[in-house]
Amino acid sequence: MVDIKTVGIIGAGQMGSGIAHVCALGGYNVLLHDVSVERIEAGLQTVERNMARQVARGLVSQEDVDAALGRIKAAEELQDVGKSDLAIEAATEDESVKKTIFKALSPHLGPKTLLASNTSSISITRLASATDRPEKFIGLHFMNPVPVMKLVEIIRGIATDAATYEIAVNFAKSLGKTTANAEDFPAFIVNRILVPMINEAIYTLYEGVGTVEAIDNAMRLGANHPMGPLELGDFIGLDTVLSIMNVLYEGLADSKYRPCPLLVKYVEAGWLGRKAGRGFYDYRGEAPVPTR
Repeated sequence: MVDIKTVGIIGAGQMGSGIAHVCALGGYNVLLHDVSVERIEAGLQTVERNMARQVARGLVSQEDVDAALGRIKAAEELQDVGKSDLAIEAATEDESVKKTIFKALSPHLGPKTLLASNTSSISITRLASATDRPEKFIGLHFMNPVPVMKLVEIIRGIATDAATYEIAVNFAKSLGKTTANAEDFPAFIVNRILVPMINEAIYTLYEGVGTVEAIDNAMRLGANHPMGPLELGDFIGLDTVLSIMNVLYEGLADSKYRPCPLLVKYVEAGWLGRKAGRGFYDYRGEAPVPTR
């Protein structure tokens, strides 16, 4: 069995930087890659900023943070990730992008390197088929924000062997996470339930049943949700919500998963939520303001 010491992470955005964060604090050496040095540096800054928050809250010591930051290195070239024992892809939720990454990475991997995808919806079996080692490929779906959320969904593809599964579970647990096994169906467990709820909330807005504020308040106060569904969609990224709904709609061929036309319009407009400064709320002022 592979002894994981170095974890390569492809994608330094919100998810990739979060995975790098927990891996480094967990004692692993981390190689962080993205398409540009600027994106890698931005990811490293995010990690440092979020660790500083943990120190301020008394969750970790400054000594632990200093040691963790020393374990994270920039991997400017994709092939540098090939030096890792476990390579985790955390790129955009687009199957063609993910397959391109795995095809480019495969020639640079050591014979024992394991591969994982942080995909939140796409078939692990199909992604594994783009590699030279489908038996060593698995889904590790971390939740956002990674340093805070305790769950990791573990998804086996049809070819994933038992040893890879066991290593993946132990790896997630070593980061202080709880695992849930999910079958390789579109969107797995969490997003199969969660994202259609967000889509239904958008339909509720689209059909004029309630305003943004009314819908979010109703679910916060009436269902005791910590965040309203429209606010949550903005937090996740409306482009990601749309991608997951398309995976469900195409993969399950059921009209109940049809993306709301208003969601499509927001994405077409570039109103992707918090990361774009505007979604169902406008975040460009001192406080978020509903856009409808």
